[in-house]
Amino acid sequence: METSELIKKVRKIEIKTRGLSKNIFAGEYHSAFKGRGMTFAEVREYQYGDDIRSIDWNVTARFGHPYIKVFEEERELTVVLMIDVSGSREFGSASQLKKDIFTEVAATLAFSTIQNNDKIGVIFFSDKIEKFIPPKKGRKHVLHIIRELIDFEPESTKTDIAGVLRYFTNAIKKSSTAFIISDFIDDNFQKELNIASQKHDVVALQVYDLRETELPNVGLVKLKDAESGERIWVDTSDKRLRTTYKHAWGEGQLALQKTFTKSGVDLVSMSTSDDYVKALMKLFKMRA
Repeated sequence: METSELIKKVRKIEIKTRGLSKNIFAGEYHSAFKGRGMTFAEVREYQYGDDIRSIDWNVTARFGHPYIKVFEEERELTVVLMIDVSGSREFGSASQLKKDIFTEVAATLAFSTIQNNDKIGVIFFSDKIEKFIPPKKGRKHVLHIIRELIDFEPESTKTDIAGVLRYFTNAIKKSSTAFIISDFIDDNFQKELNIASQKHDVVALQVYDLRETELPNVGLVKLKDAESGERIWVDTSDKRLRTTYKHAWGEGQLALQKTFTKSGVDLVSMSTSDDYVKALMKLFKMRA
């Protein structure tokens, strides 16, 4: 993409998503994603009802009556976006491709993060780690992330969610909030998800297209798998085929939901035809 065109796109997304994060999500984000750590704040005299496990025995011995340690929540977060850049993100039967939604959702979360004075980092993944942008603060950093979201060209078209979860767990040592933004056309990542969610607050954001949920009756069509490149002819006038296709999608969604529920991970799904603002609001309210 030419530099001037890229700058225009970045600016357009910045205006839209920064406005959303500032005007709509500011308070919602703050209450939905809280710091997990606790830091020592002060020592004060014991009061009736205080937890005796908080008693500071050294200070208590020095002054002859009980004192307790007071802790406060560590507010600053490290946020990591794991963004699927495999071939299937290029699909979209409505006015937007899946990757357009990926970009705007990620940008909105990024601006919400820096407005809360948190750090944000990004891992672009296919069936390999395509690029890692370490967590930092500031608008300049977010604009760099948005440029990459728009213009990044992956080396592979395939997907490996287990692989990115392993990388994330190893690369990010401090407890963080992580968003996996993907269509989740993959499986067998339960073990890695369990490990990641034990240390980090992991949230799954699924973007799909309505054509992935059911086939329209438009006769004989040639379909291409965006990840494998395989092409096949499909007779969409076959009612049994359309029913099987729809059933397979539903079964896949149930299995996906079960995977995330098992790991205690919130999953929010949105289609390319949906208003992603409503989906994010649903997520924030669910966690408030």
